[in-house]
Amino acid sequence: MNIRSIHERMNFILFFYKHEYYNKNPSNCQEMILNEKKLCYNNFGDDKMECTFCKILNEEIPSYTVYEDEKVKAFLDINPDVNGHILIIPKKHYTDIVDIDNQTLSHIFDVARYLKSLLETKLQIDGLTFIQNNGDVQEVKHFHLHLKPYYREEQVLLPVEDIYEKLKES
Repeated sequence: MNIRSIHERMNFILFFYKHEYYNKNPSNCQEMILNEKKLCYNNFGDDKMECTFCKILNEEIPSYTVYEDEKVKAFLDINPDVNGHILIIPKKHYTDIVDIDNQTLSHIFDVARYLKSLLETKLQIDGLTFIQNNGDVQEVKHFHLHLKPYYREEQVLLPVEDIYEKLKES
C-alpha cells in the first residue's frame, strides 16, 4: 500500500464513519476509525515502536522533563526557537486529535495551565501560544501539545540546559 492510497483510504473511511455510520451507532464509531488508522499507519510503517515520544517515555531517549504524572509528561523542546518551548505528551500512545479521549485531552490542558503559570513565574513570559498539529504537518505521530512562550522584548536563545535549571529552581 503506497502513501497516496493510504491517505485516500483514510479520507474515505473518516468521511463515511463521521457522516453515515456515526448517526446510527456513535459508540462504535471511534473504535472503528482507530482500527482503520492503525491498519493504514502500520502498512506505512509508522507504528509506536518507532515513535520518538514513546522512546522518551520509555527513557530510551533522554529529556528535560519539567512535569510528569501518571497520565502525561512535559519536557523542553531540544531544538527550540524560543526560550521555554515545552511539549506535553500523553503516556498512552495516541496519534492525533481524533485518536485521543476527552479525559486525557482535558488533563493535558490542565497541565498546560499549570505550566503557563510556571513559565510566567520563572521566565517572565508575556504570552503563550498553544500549537497542536495533525496530519501531514505533524512530524511525530504521537499526540502532543506545544507551549511556545512569547516575549515582548527579543530574547537571546539560551541553551536548553539553562532553561531547564531556571524552571526547576525552587
